[in-house]
Order: sequence, then C-alpha cells, then structure tokens
Amino acid sequence: MAILVTGASGNLGGHVVDALLERGIPASDIVAGVRTPAKAGPLTDLGVRVAPLDYTEPATIDAALDGITSVLLISGSEVGSRFAGHRNVIEAAQKAGVDKFVYTSAPKATSVDYALGAEHRATEEAIAAAGLPAVILRNNWYHENYTQDLLGAADSGVIAAAAGDGRVASASRRDYAEAAAAVLVNDGHLGQVYELAGDVAWTYDELAATAGEVLGREVAYVTQTAEQKQAQLEQFGLPAEVAQFVVGIDLAIAEGVLADTDGTLARLIGRPTTPLVDGLRTALAQAQPAA
Repeated sequence: MAILVTGASGNLGGHVVDALLERGIPASDIVAGVRTPAKAGPLTDLGVRVAPLDYTEPATIDAALDGITSVLLISGSEVGSRFAGHRNVIEAAQKAGVDKFVYTSAPKATSVDYALGAEHRATEEAIAAAGLPAVILRNNWYHENYTQDLLGAADSGVIAAAAGDGRVASASRRDYAEAAAAVLVNDGHLGQVYELAGDVAWTYDELAATAGEVLGREVAYVTQTAEQKQAQLEQFGLPAEVAQFVVGIDLAIAEGVLADTDGTLARLIGRPTTPLVDGLRTALAQAQPAA
C-alpha cells in the first residue's frame, strides 16, 4: 500500500498523516504532497516522503503519483478557482490507475445549492465521470472554524452571524482526519458517499454559551441580517465577493445545511466525536502565543 495525501502540510492533512501512522501504516508507505517542500520539516521528521505537489501544475501531480495505490485529495483553499486544480488531480489519478481515490467534499454538495457547495459538486461529478474507485467524505464544519469568533468574543462578548436559529453539527479536524485515514486503510468503503458530522448539532446561542464557558466571561449571540453581515465583513477588509461568499454560508446554516448528524463519523473513527467545548478550548490554546 502506498498512500498519497495531498495538501499534507495543511491543518487537516497533517492530522491525516498522523492518523495513518497511528493506524500502523509505515512512514515509508506515505507520501505527503505539499506545495512548498521547504516548509514541510515536521512531515520529514516523521519519516514520510515529501513530494512537491501543486494542484495547478500537472507535472508535479504526475510525479507525486508514481507508485501510489491510494490518494486522498484534500480540497483546495482558493475559493472560486479550486475546481481546476481538483480536476488536474482527478485526471492524473485516472491516468495512474489508482485503486482508491478519497475526496474531502462539503455537506449535501450535490443536493443543496449554496455558496460552499458548487466547486465540491463539480469535483464529485468529475470523479464520477472519470470512473475512479472513490470514496466521498462530505465533511461538516470544523470546531476550529470558530477560532476567530472565539478570539473576537474574548474582547467584545459577542458572536455575530446571519445564521438565525440554524444548527451546526461540527467536529474537530482531528475527527475528520481519523475518518479519512480509516477509509484509506480499510476495505469496504469504495463507492460510498459519507455525510460526516459531529454527534451534536448546536445553535449559535449554544455556541456563544460554550465560548463563554471557555473564555470565562459572558458571550451573547447577536443575529444579523445578510446585509449587516456583508457590511461588517467589508469593514474588516474582506473584498465584497469574499464577504458575499461568507454570508452565503451563514444563510445556508440558517436553512439547515449543516444541521444533520447520523453518527457516521463516530462509527468510522470508533469513538464519540470531540465535543464543541473541547474543540474550542484546543483552538484557543493553539491561537494564543506561548507564555
């Protein structure tokens, strides 16, 4: 077995490499695809092979795939332009004849039309069209997505969003990474599309209360309109189109896109998912400078 983890120097990819090693996969059987190998020292220290891999440069993808049997394609971070890079990886994997292709997608990517889903839907469709032996992991939200909200609430006592009464079934990056490692290592998952989510779907009022518990102060949830959220984000310096994308996610949350949870993630990793309070505590500790 030879496994390529793309985006391995990112937050999720690094956890996947750790999870594979913990499952007994020899470091020599793991290839960490990274855009900037010079910054991949921690991966090299683990004994895995680091390979240059840029989604926009097909030659690097072909080289990284040499001898690979299983691929984890971690979705790119360049919103609005990542599908082209995903397609390059899909075409290279098809040409290489890999035995298993795993992709980290978004919740309800093919059934709900919302800001986050479009590029993931296109990627899933490209994977199917290529005929790859695939597993789709539709990851719900990460606890760590709320790090900036937590830091802001430490000063303001407020978490503001246009998410209404919507619920979010988030889990930690580590939880999703363990699930990716499980499907990479174990048989019986090909052809499956897994909607992965934390065990508990919480409201933003509950998020604020949990943030208050972590911070040791009162935190309130303030409901915004889409227009108010857009204006706030632009005041923070986000370009209008990026702010609109973020607002679109809030509106999708209000409509329930991230609310469903059926225990699939917990079953894949063999334990309950990380509670929100623990995820926020870890995120806060990692965001604060060491004393």
